[in-house]
Amino acid sequence: MLSVPTATRTFISAGKWPRARTTQVHTTMKNLSEARQIRIGTRGSALALAQANEVRDRLTAIYGDKVSFEIVIIKTTGDKILDRALAAVGGKGLFTKELEEALLDNTIDIAVHSMKDMQAELPAGLEIGCVLPREDVRDALISPVAKSLQDLPSGSIVGTASIRREAFIRNRRPDLKMILFRGNVQTRLRKLEEGEAHATLLASAGLRRLGLADRITQVIPVEDMLPAPAQGAIGIEMRSDDHQTKEIISAINDRDTFIAVEAERAFLSQLDGSCRTPIAALARVDGDTLSFKGIILTPDGARIYETERKGNVKDAAALGKDAAHELYDRGGKDVFRDVA
Repeated sequence: MLSVPTATRTFISAGKWPRARTTQVHTTMKNLSEARQIRIGTRGSALALAQANEVRDRLTAIYGDKVSFEIVIIKTTGDKILDRALAAVGGKGLFTKELEEALLDNTIDIAVHSMKDMQAELPAGLEIGCVLPREDVRDALISPVAKSLQDLPSGSIVGTASIRREAFIRNRRPDLKMILFRGNVQTRLRKLEEGEAHATLLASAGLRRLGLADRITQVIPVEDMLPAPAQGAIGIEMRSDDHQTKEIISAINDRDTFIAVEAERAFLSQLDGSCRTPIAALARVDGDTLSFKGIILTPDGARIYETERKGNVKDAAALGKDAAHELYDRGGKDVFRDVA
């Protein structure tokens, strides 16, 4: 389970790096008796590197030359297996296993992840130390033949690697044909350009971080397609006993995103943390109030179950878990039987 770091948010606006003005940052700087190096582990895709560079730049803006940050590229199993769906070869852990092994082996000090790629349960000895401000949570349609999902001609081919997106599309547009689209963002866009499909769906956040927002045909409203739990959030994983590193990275933690992700991942952990079940969740924080919505679907999109919660942010995990239990009691047994 996530536990909220003691540091509060030091910045809000996207693109504006935090300034070392908080008492905690000054205390951390004072406690660093000598220059410290932190090794940042990341996958090697363009998006993963963009996210790792953002983490490094935010930290460098605070600590200057008092702490140096080295980016270490680690190839994961998920980057190597591109011809099969994740559910068939091991699920989300394929994108994190090698990074987590490097953390436990002390080869790296922190690992940068897209939080939606993280398994619901982390290995013993590891935790999420902080989460950056969230980008656009919505899914994006990219298509050279239609302006929106509804405008796609009947029989059009849609490529996706997400069972959640596929289930939503089957629910909204059962007349469309779905095919597997694996690979990084650039690979999927190339496949689309080569005519393998008439449309694909990607996270708006990733496209924006890569400077590819102009490729988006339609940003799909969350009312039509609720995002994956933690979509749009960048998380930093670390060793639980590395207290100095935790203190350093907590300076860039975004409180509201951390709390929202806590609720969404609690919902995920109570259901199914793999890629075998279509699960969607979105939490929003307004001061001390958290609003949550969760959905589970059958893979064929024929049945959809949803619920909402509202409560105090201190109960974020409990709200997510309670929502999960309700959906499982209402229809989850049918959903999970379909994918057993």
